[in-house]
Amino acid sequence: MIDWSHSRVALQSIVLGLGMACSAGCYAQEKVIFQVTDNDVAKWTLTLNNVRNLQNGVGGADKADIEVIAYGPGIQLLRAGSPIAARITETVGNKVQVVACENTMAGNQLTHADMLPDIGYVPAGVVEVMRKQQAGYAYIRP
Repeated sequence: MIDWSHSRVALQSIVLGLGMACSAGCYAQEKVIFQVTDNDVAKWTLTLNNVRNLQNGVGGADKADIEVIAYGPGIQLLRAGSPIAARITETVGNKVQVVACENTMAGNQLTHADMLPDIGYVPAGVVEVMRKQQAGYAYIRP
């Protein structure tokens, strides 16, 4: 006959151990894409604040894979001389990819030389959002 009192204690210990491991490391695989399509300093500031809050909430910059994608009118604030240039540079320095849509750039006759130096590029912003969502990224549009 099995003594279930000991088995229950063992099972509770395993569940407790798994719960503690999860609380320490469940956020290691967070993946998020933020979309900005507004030429609005307040909207960009909100997005960059959300990025910082997300990193703080999951335990640091290296606990989340974060990308901010700008296309349409939102791309204007990624241009050199942007009033939020320092904030974007700081965000990129905190392990966040900030990328511009090259379709939007072409439509606005912008080249890489017109843009902030630390950003990245994707051929099509809407395709980037779609592919990131298919890859399991959470989608946020502040």
